Amino acid sequence: MNLSNAADRLLERVEKLQNPSVIGLDPVVTSLPRCYFSLTQQLTGSEAVGKAFAVWGRDVIDAVWDIVPAVKPQMAFYEAYGAAGVRAFEQTVAYAKARGLIVIEDAKRGDIGNTARAYADGHLGQVAGIDEEPFSSYDVDFLTVSPFLGSDSLQPLIETALKHGKGIFVLVKTSNPGADDVQGARCSDGRTVSEMLADLVAAAGACAVGRYGYTPIGAVVGATWPGDAAALRKRMPHSLLLIPGYGAQGGDAAGAVAALDNRGLGGLVNSSRGVLYEHLTAELRRSCSREEYRLRVRAAAIAMRDDLAAAISKRESSTR
Repeated sequence: MNLSNAADRLLERVEKLQNPSVIGLDPVVTSLPRCYFSLTQQLTGSEAVGKAFAVWGRDVIDAVWDIVPAVKPQMAFYEAYGAAGVRAFEQTVAYAKARGLIVIEDAKRGDIGNTARAYADGHLGQVAGIDEEPFSSYDVDFLTVSPFLGSDSLQPLIETALKHGKGIFVLVKTSNPGADDVQGARCSDGRTVSEMLADLVAAAGACAVGRYGYTPIGAVVGATWPGDAAALRKRMPHSLLLIPGYGAQGGDAAGAVAALDNRGLGGLVNSSRGVLYEHLTAELRRSCSREEYRLRVRAAAIAMRDDLAAAISKRESSTR
């Protein structure tokens, strides 16, 4: 298999684990178990938070690495704490990759010209060194990107991703309640903005379809819009989908897997709060140990896997 194709690498893990889920890594200080802050007593401010985030990230990865094919660290939660937070992000990415996980950076980058190229090089490609060879900076496998500055803003990201065996997920139909304010608006040709973006994504990735039938130029399509997801899938038959909205945002398993193929491939269903925090009461947040927390995260990840598997099986039975 051509493992230089990021879609192939991702779907190989999905197939091996029989699990199309991804765990979002959203470190929130007020939600983390307090045991992680007992490790930072000699530190203050952002340095203390960064240390807690890095240790927490390792624990979550250790809990799920053999269950899920990928993790999705959300850069905003790390960037909020400056250099210490970004350092924790880098450590988390490196550890996830060392454990064999695909890493999707959720940063929703988007700009034009040289700025778009800088985002592409820094997150997906290589940056120039001083009197040395170019080197990788963040070195994630996929990056979420915003298309709202136009197709030329995407081109550097697409070119860099394909050159370096990486991928992108373009925002097409997001999971938030207000998504239709813009994404449901009609263009002059009658298509919605989401439909127009879906056609753009499909065309951009047509040259890079891998062994599983999918391209690493993918799209974000929320599970909270199952009807739209099915219609958008028809417009993007070969595009990987990143599917947020399952669980805490109200999307159910049936809606989340609606755009997957009969093999359970073609996309990743995301959960963050549902796996990381919803099983913690206020008392457990104060008192649980790191080991207990890891076990709870693992149990939640397994429950999600089994819920999605049941939905895929039910859908297959209904179409026979």
